[in-house]
Amino acid sequence: MASHGPGQLNADGPASAARAAAERAARDSYGRLVAYLAAHTRDIAGAEDALADAFASALAQWPTSGVPQKPEAWLLAVARRRQVDASRKRRTADAAREHVAMIEDERRGIAADEGFPDERLKLMFACAAPEIEPAMRAPLILQTLLGFDAATIGAAFLVSPATMGQRLVRAKSRIRQKAVPLRIPDRSEMPARLDAVLAAIYAAFAEGWSDAAGADARRTNLAGEAIWLGRVLSALLPSEPEVLGLLALMLFAEGRSAARCTAAGAYVPLAEQDVAAWNDELIDEAEALLLRASRFGAFGRYQIEAAVQSAHCARRRTRLVDWPAIRLLYEALAGICPSPVVAVNLAVAIAETDGPGAGLRHLDAVSDDARLTDYQPYWAARADLLARCGDVPEARLAYERATGLQSDPAARAFLIARRERLGASLN
Repeated sequence: MASHGPGQLNADGPASAARAAAERAARDSYGRLVAYLAAHTRDIAGAEDALADAFASALAQWPTSGVPQKPEAWLLAVARRRQVDASRKRRTADAAREHVAMIEDERRGIAADEGFPDERLKLMFACAAPEIEPAMRAPLILQTLLGFDAATIGAAFLVSPATMGQRLVRAKSRIRQKAVPLRIPDRSEMPARLDAVLAAIYAAFAEGWSDAAGADARRTNLAGEAIWLGRVLSALLPSEPEVLGLLALMLFAEGRSAARCTAAGAYVPLAEQDVAAWNDELIDEAEALLLRASRFGAFGRYQIEAAVQSAHCARRRTRLVDWPAIRLLYEALAGICPSPVVAVNLAVAIAETDGPGAGLRHLDAVSDDARLTDYQPYWAARADLLARCGDVPEARLAYERATGLQSDPAARAFLIARRERLGASLN
């Protein structure tokens, strides 16, 4: 084993601290920083580039100069200087206006002394503007505000990383070319943009939720950020039932998060979770939000999905799961927004009401959808239903595919154990 001299040890410590501080700033403040940097310029790609340069400077300077007391303010100041330099080089009327605005911010000392305003909701609604292709609004929000890469976003929306990357570049360019303003839209403009904002918040929550054991701090933070954005949006739009429905949906799920793994880190499926470990306060808040949303008489995707979660959470009191109700809810969801995700969940509900064979037949009916090829829940559900139908060889293959597509270590270990149990049954 190689030894380290004193000088190297001293260098490693500050470098490690600098990296940790930079990662923490990226995890906690990436979206706020990009949104603020893009507020004057509407140049999202430019804001991202300036911020990337600032992080590179931090990793180069902080090991020797020390981590600043306000890392986000330091990053913002460096990124704004990069933007000022870029605006000088462009030498256009728009660049001149941006330059004046940024210099004014510098004069006022916003970043260093006062903190900086949270412009994320404004940027989210800009990304959902009519000028942006509808299918790209939610993916653009995810990359811009949360720093997701094209591969992660592509996986969430069942699109190849290369295709997603190209589309994101075009969408960012369009915001600048069309001079889309960063602002909260008027009431008349809200309906056309709201769906994309809700979809992005939900996708962010789902990405955070995928880390069952809470081992990845960035993902855990994403779930919390998504709930925070949902709360801000519900305060802004208290009479929008789908906003309330989405917040309820996230709170139902978050209320069960502590029961998803044992103390040793082993994954626990929903049906086997200890309801005593659920957070009654969050679940009760979700129930109240869902009830409030239902009074508007305009039902949509998020309210229905929240109702599914409510039916699962009713096990706190009844000790039973109302699978017929869950099946009806998924059938309603399939009617208004059909997707592979809904199809898989409906198949699981059908299996619980009509038997695993019926559920498997429903999966077979949608198996030619190319988007299911790398959709992990499809293979996990298929493996379980095949096993329950007694088709052990095919179940083993499906479990292997599901395991290979599962990124969460705890869930992967659970699937491996299920597959090994199949192997034991053959002996």
